[in-house]
Amino acid sequence: MVPRFWRKIRYRYDVIGSYCENCGSHYYPKRELCPKCRRKGKLRDEKFPDEGQVISYTIVNGRIIAMIELKNGARTLAEICSDKVEIGMRVKKAFRRYGEDGETGIIYYGTKFVPIC
Repeated sequence: MVPRFWRKIRYRYDVIGSYCENCGSHYYPKRELCPKCRRKGKLRDEKFPDEGQVISYTIVNGRIIAMIELKNGARTLAEICSDKVEIGMRVKKAFRRYGEDGETGIIYYGTKFVPIC
């Protein structure tokens, strides 16, 4: 896939989730069906807040992976770009490098989180 197509995928570079207009629940990542309302749910895409707080974390292969509760109540797992992390720490979305496809391949970018100073 050529880079310009990756850049056009909205959810790849933003925190886009689903909001159920029936029950008022937020879901990230995006869902096709509301887990609470099932078929009665009416989901729409919504840009979620860029800030949240760490509610749990673990360290895997030297990387900090955290459960983050966004300001609207939605939760997501994401990497924290920091040397230190603690429960309750406030974080914000950051555009960071994920990796690359071979030495001369496409570089992949996406959303990680950094501490709010």
